[in-house]
Amino acid sequence: MLPHIRQPTLVVHGTKDVVVIPINALILEQHLPNAQLIMYPDASHGAASQHADFFLEHTRLFLNA
Repeated sequence: MLPHIRQPTLVVHGTKDVVVIPINALILEQHLPNAQLIMYPDASHGAASQHADFFLEHTRLFLNA
């Protein structure tokens, strides 16, 4: 069903996430037609809070595109 989702999607993930392994973020990016993937190095399941400044800037850029 992922190819039918046309809404632009920002996928944010940490490279060291053990709750949801990083390959899942890559699969989402590949199967969502309008997806943008951001992988934060050395981040775990809380990647957005671990890299809050970068996450906020990336989110702002994504929403304003």
